[in-house]
Amino acid sequence: MATFLYKLGRIAFRRRRYVALVWVALLALAGFGAASASTATSSSFSIPGTEAQRAFDLLEKRFPGGSADGATARVVFKAPEGEKVTASANKAEIKEIVGELKSGSDQIASVADPFAAKAVSQDGSTAYISVSYKVSSMELTDGTREALEDAGEAAQSGGMTVEIGGDALQVMPETGATEIIGVAIAAVVLVITFGSLIAAGLPLLTALIGVGIGVSLITALANVLDLGSTTSTLAMMIGLAVGIDYALFIVSRYRAELAEGREREEAAGRAVGTAGSAVVFAGLTVVIALVGLAVVNIPMLSKMGFAAAGTVAIAVLIALTLVPALLGFAGKRVMGRRARRAAEAENKPEAKPNMGTRWARFVLRRPVWVLLVGVIGLGAVALPATSLEMGLPDDGSQPKSTTQRQAYDMLSDGFGPGFNGPLLVVVDTKGASDGRTAVDRVSQEIEGIGHVAAVTPATFNKAGDAATITVIPKDRPSSTETEDLVHAIRDAGDGIKDDTGAEVLVTGATAMNIDFSEKMNAALLPYLALVVGLAFLLLMVVFRSLLVPLKAALGFLLSVVAALGAVVAVFQWGWFGSLLGVEQTGPIMSMMPIFMVGVVFGLAMDYEVFLVTRMREAYVHGESPGQAIVTGFRHGARVVTAAAVIMMAVFAGFIGSSESMIKMIGFSLAIAVFFDAFVVRMAIVPAVLALLGRRAWWLPRWLDRILPNVDVEGEGLRKDVSGGPSEGGGQRELVGV
Repeated sequence: MATFLYKLGRIAFRRRRYVALVWVALLALAGFGAASASTATSSSFSIPGTEAQRAFDLLEKRFPGGSADGATARVVFKAPEGEKVTASANKAEIKEIVGELKSGSDQIASVADPFAAKAVSQDGSTAYISVSYKVSSMELTDGTREALEDAGEAAQSGGMTVEIGGDALQVMPETGATEIIGVAIAAVVLVITFGSLIAAGLPLLTALIGVGIGVSLITALANVLDLGSTTSTLAMMIGLAVGIDYALFIVSRYRAELAEGREREEAAGRAVGTAGSAVVFAGLTVVIALVGLAVVNIPMLSKMGFAAAGTVAIAVLIALTLVPALLGFAGKRVMGRRARRAAEAENKPEAKPNMGTRWARFVLRRPVWVLLVGVIGLGAVALPATSLEMGLPDDGSQPKSTTQRQAYDMLSDGFGPGFNGPLLVVVDTKGASDGRTAVDRVSQEIEGIGHVAAVTPATFNKAGDAATITVIPKDRPSSTETEDLVHAIRDAGDGIKDDTGAEVLVTGATAMNIDFSEKMNAALLPYLALVVGLAFLLLMVVFRSLLVPLKAALGFLLSVVAALGAVVAVFQWGWFGSLLGVEQTGPIMSMMPIFMVGVVFGLAMDYEVFLVTRMREAYVHGESPGQAIVTGFRHGARVVTAAAVIMMAVFAGFIGSSESMIKMIGFSLAIAVFFDAFVVRMAIVPAVLALLGRRAWWLPRWLDRILPNVDVEGEGLRKDVSGGPSEGGGQRELVGV
């Protein structure tokens, strides 16, 4: 592979004008496609194989035109202090708004009068209008949203407080200025690392081009593939991070080759052949981990994984082709005078040890203490993960300043927290001898279950073979009591089906969230086994060792669990939440653990490959195990540190998002990169290798013969390529320098 990439790098360098033109053309075409594509009309959420989804599908069949998947809204009214919404003036105002809503848009399916629907609190202080739409929230027109927002203005002028909840006002998440700050921090780190504005700007430029192509393609295909609103944001988050890092490794190696006196084209070829080999491998692990999210069988999650994986693949291709092409344009200006002098000094035997060398020697002197501090420290951070509660965000997790959150709080105060998450019980009476009797029994059984605030009368379809019952829990939607209530209704439904033949199904947003969380829980261990097993096999091929891959996989697990513990402490317990803009604590997003495993696995392999590959190369060329560790850190620690800081900065930039899901993902990935890069790879890995000694690199001969030789280190390139100084000196033949 190294030889092929070496030739590719030289061709890209030599034909740099054509290569640059091709990528600019691809960016323009993708941008044109995004600009001309119709707005995504749907962002459906389905969970195949769950009871909530089966009930939802049954509703669409038995209640045609009922807009089961349509957007909903609740216009909540609170009377002024000392008054009631049932007062004549307030009641007239609310009824007038009901009429305005009905005539406000042809996308409205129904508007429920709160006085006819008994949607008035017992103390008379609060009432709400339920609004259903024929289309999903993403298909609502601006005029429809404006009509909803304007509905309460007249009532507010009369003294009532009016807030609007539901998904009808759902909009694209805002990431805020912190995203730009993250990129700015990355730029500063690159300037410090390279000491050259051109060298620092090149990874940023190529990463932005890659992300621009990836996000534009996602936007262009969003309508066709039914991509959610957060898909492009996540793809941009991951694409920016890996795009900068991959270009960083190529540019860094290119500068090292120039420092040794090689010609520019030869240096570009060798940079792509060596560092590029590791980029391919690291990118492949990220892609496989993201595509592997499809095994969970959640369409939304699968699409997020595929979109992010496509952006990562583009980042790899850009690193292998556009980066060497732009290096051709930059010439030797990619290396400043100070950097050149530093590189020359580093090659001298009497050169002062750099920070990486000093740290590696410290770890070699005290490997047991470093290992204990690292493992115990991460273990302590991971402890909150034992209290993990998973769910999906609702209006209760919105910032307190939003109308959705205020409507949520008003409903909780006036009616009880369960009114924010009603359950919809669907009864299929097709197999029952007496459908109405069966439905009456369902209502009676539910009323006898604890934690139920109210049960509405059943509503039958025209054919009379299905009915719906709305159940209001006593507790908030994300509580364990509501989850227990859903399971209790389903358990009771099993007995009813045996006795009457009627099938009882529970659905609604709350039940869907519960089923989603349970499905993610069930898929976590199989997916973790898949990813860790894949990591072990891939690293065994790369490092020709059994213990090194085992150590890498265990370290990866430790960093993921520690990051999950930090997420629980901040977003569930509220520790330091005010610093991150977390206004409401609650369950951790259900997909977070699996998503973290998929993404962090790929990123962890980046650092493992770029750091440990150099150690193995030094060991193979005759250095002692301890000296090989020092050599690896002398050449790789600075670049890996810069790469980790850049990734952390990019991910942390998304913490400023107004969307709680994006905020949580940004924080979790940033903290996971910190733990994996600086604690696991920089401390625990060298400590373990120091304790293992030569045993770390042992591989049975029979297994060595079976495993393919992917040549990530560029050993084949050393034999196939002639010319240039220092051909025999393997000290600088490394990945990621």
